[in-house]
Amino acid sequence: MMTLRVNELKMDLGQDEADLPHLVSDRLDCSVEDIRSLRILRKSLDARRRDYIHHIYSVAVDLPDWTSEELPRAVTPMGDQSFQWPAPGSNPLKNRPVVVGSGPAGLFAAYMLAISGYQPIMLERGKAVKERVADVRAFDSGGPHDAESNYLYGEGGAGTFSDGKLTCRNTGPDVTRVLEILAESHGKSSIVYDQRPHLGSNRLPLIVRTIRKKMEAAGGEARFDCRLEDILIQDGQVVGVATSSGVIETNHVVLAIGHSARDTYEMLLNRGIPLEFKPFQMGVRIEQPQAAITNARYGDSSEVAGLGAADYNLAVHAGARDLFTFCMCAGGYIMASVSEAEHFCTNGMSESYHDSPFANSGLVMTIGASDVGSDHPLAGIMYQRRAEAAAFRTAGGGYQSPAHRVSDFLRHRRSRGKIVTSAPLGVSPGSMADFLSPTILNALERGLPIMDRALRGAFLKDAVLVGPESRGSSPVKIPRDDQSRQSSVITGLYPCGEGAGYAGGIVSAAADGLRTARAIVAQCALPQ
Repeated sequence: MMTLRVNELKMDLGQDEADLPHLVSDRLDCSVEDIRSLRILRKSLDARRRDYIHHIYSVAVDLPDWTSEELPRAVTPMGDQSFQWPAPGSNPLKNRPVVVGSGPAGLFAAYMLAISGYQPIMLERGKAVKERVADVRAFDSGGPHDAESNYLYGEGGAGTFSDGKLTCRNTGPDVTRVLEILAESHGKSSIVYDQRPHLGSNRLPLIVRTIRKKMEAAGGEARFDCRLEDILIQDGQVVGVATSSGVIETNHVVLAIGHSARDTYEMLLNRGIPLEFKPFQMGVRIEQPQAAITNARYGDSSEVAGLGAADYNLAVHAGARDLFTFCMCAGGYIMASVSEAEHFCTNGMSESYHDSPFANSGLVMTIGASDVGSDHPLAGIMYQRRAEAAAFRTAGGGYQSPAHRVSDFLRHRRSRGKIVTSAPLGVSPGSMADFLSPTILNALERGLPIMDRALRGAFLKDAVLVGPESRGSSPVKIPRDDQSRQSSVITGLYPCGEGAGYAGGIVSAAADGLRTARAIVAQCALPQ
């Protein structure tokens, strides 16, 4: 039996996927009956030509007795793509492993440890997702900000309310397994192969809760309203954690704290655990009418059933710096992604139906040590905080979004009057110059017109900037050994996920958590 990967299979919009075997048989010059199995590996939308928008598939097929001496175009043999998991190691496990954080990295680390028999304890400073959803809705209705249950803290981490995009630069069996687990937990089956898989913020709470319940059913435990306050260390070895609910003895701590646990970073630094400054992304969020974006991308094809709201992904040279979009939310909403009182920052989200009349995206550049004036491990956090505090003040409090029409921004004038956006708490017209650095402002001024040309004038027409967009990535890295995945100086401490500087999104963070669990399983015997 030969397994082949067949790429570049074109299908017209509306064409049935049941036609895929016929496309494969034409490519391989074999009969449909010869194809023993067919699995979709990748599905993408090619919208480079608005007069011919189509899907492109890559599939894996099993064929018996393949005899061709030369493979056809865009066909390659497939090696072993199976997911690998180690047998338990031999080192005794004296205490249950502790996972700090229930974001994608922590949740997947805890889940994989639990189904392997290691009975992890997962700590989360915020509330369970059901109560967290209620707190977020209350905040969006003008209620008070909860310091421990908000858009960034609580079960599922920041990912629960950040759109649910599952795009990941990396591929391979680990990434596929993450997507499969999400699909098995009330996610869509197509997320395993879609080019830009998306769950939607409305679906994520159920998916997060489902994986957590599976973890608990396998012997793991989740403790909410339980904040990490200290890591107990003796002779360079973790011996426990001190939490807001008491001390837990353990020799294995997975540190999956997320990119916004600023007080935890401060504790780690004071504890003597090495931290490093890490370049991070910062800028604004831009919002446009979704209909204009869809028409610019798809033209007349925008009326084709099932094509949905169009997205975009842009990157340009803006003078000496690169400016790029990320976390694009087609048919989405802007929200106040706040974790600290009297600070303001934005993020975007969209639900599974992409039915908002607005499109929005992060629009950022990379901030390095020279931009913040220091390579101190927490210099990036201090830089973020200054911008967020200034944004809160300039909007007059109340967590309204500071807003600036692009037409005003490019003319160097403040915005005034009513501005309509998707932000649930409304906006406060003003200027991005009130809180963004000249470097970021210059990159925006240079880069925005270039991006507009790429989208046929739809990118800036009626567009609004809100900001700052300051939590796109972690400004801190916690060094670890590449092989053991443990801290470079503390045995039993496993920095993991986006907050440790090793991931950038739901899937990459979840895969990092999975790999950290794999390292612990390979090292440690099952608990007695």
